Amino acid sequence: MDAASASSTAAKRRRSDRIKSQKARGSGSGEGEDNLDLISRLPDAVLGTIISFLPTKDGARTQSVSRRWRPLWRGSAPLNLQVDRSLIGKDRRRIALVSKILSDHPGPARRFAVPSIRLRDRYARIDGWLRSQALTGLREIELGYGFEEWPRPYQLPPSVFRFAPTLCAATISSCKFPNQMAPSLNFPLLKQLTLRGVIMSEDALHSLLSGCPVLESLFLNGIVGVGSLRISAPTIRNIGFRVRCNQDIVQNPTLLQELIIENATSLQRLLHYDQGIGLVTIRVMQAPILEILGILSPSISKLVLGTTVFQGMSAISLTTSIHTVKVLVLQSLGFNLDSVVDFLKCLPCVEKLYITSFVLQGMKNARSYNPLDPIACLDLHLKKVVINNYRGWWSYDADFATFFVLNAKVLREMIFITSDNCDDKWMAKQHRRLQLNNKASPGALFTFERRCPVPTFPFLKADPFEWSGPREWQDELHY
Repeated sequence: MDAASASSTAAKRRRSDRIKSQKARGSGSGEGEDNLDLISRLPDAVLGTIISFLPTKDGARTQSVSRRWRPLWRGSAPLNLQVDRSLIGKDRRRIALVSKILSDHPGPARRFAVPSIRLRDRYARIDGWLRSQALTGLREIELGYGFEEWPRPYQLPPSVFRFAPTLCAATISSCKFPNQMAPSLNFPLLKQLTLRGVIMSEDALHSLLSGCPVLESLFLNGIVGVGSLRISAPTIRNIGFRVRCNQDIVQNPTLLQELIIENATSLQRLLHYDQGIGLVTIRVMQAPILEILGILSPSISKLVLGTTVFQGMSAISLTTSIHTVKVLVLQSLGFNLDSVVDFLKCLPCVEKLYITSFVLQGMKNARSYNPLDPIACLDLHLKKVVINNYRGWWSYDADFATFFVLNAKVLREMIFITSDNCDDKWMAKQHRRLQLNNKASPGALFTFERRCPVPTFPFLKADPFEWSGPREWQDELHY
């Protein structure tokens, strides 16, 4: 045996001896398992934080992991209490369990969620829970009573405001806000606020928002009693709203008719979720870093962006260009190419364009690109186009799509969402109609998918309109 082989054999023998020695030290005493359980060596405070992000039942189950973990859920872990069917099925058993958890846990609490609960004495019960010592220091709250008590809903319990100094996120739904308390409220840490089906006055909402100095995300869904809202919040990044509420429950409601955004120097997304005609006027006076804008639709009676004005989906004045918007979402009563081109001229740096049409037959969309009147968005920026409700049987939607095929010079992806059966014959017809052999962007990929348009959009997702769910059918055309 040469020297190199002898050295290699000796090294292997030493490694084998070390492994056997480690196994011998760990056997029979549990130390071997402890050596592998590195997470249990973390400080109690760190483990408690980890447990506080688990669902309520899973957090409680950590008590059975080992003796090391047994005291953590009741001692070091801030309480995360989700009062819904994931906790336990029947309402009365769930209520009894919540009361027991609150009496046993010493606090503090990270999250308390009661999205809706059916109980005759629900107001008194929830008010009692909110006064529990276990909820001291609460950071997140979700509270709602359900719609069955309308049109005379419960008032939001004043006890909820004891958490004002520590709350970071709040979702309040289906209740009446105590207007008289609004001027005195201050939420120094609140970053996310969602109000759904809340009855309150304009003054109360303005006072509430002025008491949130670090607010970053605001979502208003069917607020009743507020006709006009003026937002001046330098910290706010996300605004989402839906005007409509349940008309069968609230009779002759005062709904939002005007939204004015005055000073929103941090605003990155403005999301509107209504369908209909002429519901609201939106005025964006100052939003210098706005990136995501939509859904712009006929439900907006007037849209003012700086000095540019759109009446419905038609441009009245195109005097301002906003170069920060990267994602644009449009919805119309037909594939209206002139309207879309006007939006792209106003927003020349759009990279993703989502379009949904409720088809009106007979609309003419044949339009040629005039190089003497260039559209910077098509020449330099537009990389993705998604067309919802595409049929491809008529000229008006095919002509609409063909305009982007022939003129979007940096296009990477174009997705056609259809509810029809797309057989080989239909696909071949689309190839001819869309003139894919003459596409302006050599690297563009064209995808046809069969699925229903998405009814709701995650508010805080990076791109709220990008589909991540299942697809019934998908095919791609590479040309």
